[in-house]
Amino acid sequence: MGLKVYNTLHGKKEVFVPLVEGKVGMYVCGPTVYDTSHIGHARSVVVFDTIFRWLTELKYDVRYVRNFTDVDDKIIKKSNETGVDCTAITEKYIDEFHNEMDALNVLRPSVEPKATDHIRHIIEFIQMLIDKGKAYHVEGGDVYFSIDSFKEYGKLSGRNIEDMKAGARIAVDENKKNPFDFVLWKPAKPGEPFWESPWGKGRPGWHIECSAMSYEYLGQGFDIHGGGKDLIFPHHENEIAQSEAAFGTQFVKYWIHNGFVDINNEKMSKSLGNFTMIKEVLASYSAEVIRMFLLSKHYRSPIDYSEDSMREISLGLDRIYAFLERLEKAGCKVDASRKGDLWNDFEMAMNDDFNSAKAMASVFEAVKKGNKILDDAKDTPDEDRLDVLNLFYNDIKDISNIFGIFLVDPHTYFKLKKDKGVADMAIDPAEIEDLIQQRTDARKNKDFSRSDEIRDLLQAKKIILEDGPDGTTWRFE
Repeated sequence: MGLKVYNTLHGKKEVFVPLVEGKVGMYVCGPTVYDTSHIGHARSVVVFDTIFRWLTELKYDVRYVRNFTDVDDKIIKKSNETGVDCTAITEKYIDEFHNEMDALNVLRPSVEPKATDHIRHIIEFIQMLIDKGKAYHVEGGDVYFSIDSFKEYGKLSGRNIEDMKAGARIAVDENKKNPFDFVLWKPAKPGEPFWESPWGKGRPGWHIECSAMSYEYLGQGFDIHGGGKDLIFPHHENEIAQSEAAFGTQFVKYWIHNGFVDINNEKMSKSLGNFTMIKEVLASYSAEVIRMFLLSKHYRSPIDYSEDSMREISLGLDRIYAFLERLEKAGCKVDASRKGDLWNDFEMAMNDDFNSAKAMASVFEAVKKGNKILDDAKDTPDEDRLDVLNLFYNDIKDISNIFGIFLVDPHTYFKLKKDKGVADMAIDPAEIEDLIQQRTDARKNKDFSRSDEIRDLLQAKKIILEDGPDGTTWRFE
């Protein structure tokens, strides 16, 4: 089965055929760097990181571009409020973004352009639109894109411009030929950053940045453009208009948009005070738990962040690592030349519009089957069973490279989790070991009431005991 992708432009899944055989150009809208990134930013980045990894797994040569918007009204507003230079603000948040994405095991894109490094390209793009009669300069004011010059405006979002006009409540701007014309270049106000241009000192509008930078790094047309659903209109709609008006060719073949992150079943918004920052989530959960959470639903669906959902994900990750630990103790080793049924199921799910939720479900089904085999074999499988288990082990290791999860060895995983639990809960490990020894002694003396009492006491502290041939070990729930 070949790769199928849901294309927002046509509202359906389509067989993925790149413009150039064996190569993929992908552009994803990155953050406006004026503040700390939130969990919604993390979802988009992790989704497209996983898409990037899967396309690479399919042997495509992928050129992945993700930009930084580092000139914007919000950045200028923050500079005016804090007295800090715009460049200092943007560099601070770019560094913070990189640190957080590195912590989440996100691969760096092929190129990460900043808008301010491409002002010349932006000005040239705007001039091209003016020369073609697609944009106009208001003397002493802005440069606007003319909506009326692009008859297909609205084809991505499904909006009709005449219906929009009829229902619009927008301020009248006598300088615009059409109230929906959007700004490409705006004159600088006193104290604002500016660049010299044919239309005077000023700075670019938001939408034109991505058209200019995608053209610079991917050419007139490319395969995939991505971002959150909130960017479909007006940002991506405007990108299509100005890029296709400039070149007269299709701008992007496949449009991919990820769904939103809700917080406790409410839309995340500053007015509700429920903006959840990435650094806050990283302080509470491991990067693998966060990635697994963000991939636990299909990328186009909304996903709800809550303590309950994160606890459930954390327990699921424990189950997978516990299975890997059992496989290693049984003698399983990586054999890169072999793939099993789990990989086949995973591949089918990922080729069906990057269905990470279905792919993840196939991993848990394999864990269930593998544990049953190990239980039946009393942890010492015969050669045939070991061969089946080894395929599970190989496949999970291969899957780990796509999901960016299950990457550490199980012993290290559980040790790190135990150390964090000890620190977070102020528990004395020596006290736990003493209670375990008391329980062992009670069981030898057939004092099962005391043995059960100790187990219940530890469970109340969210500590799980695991009895094995080498004694009793413990970990946090």
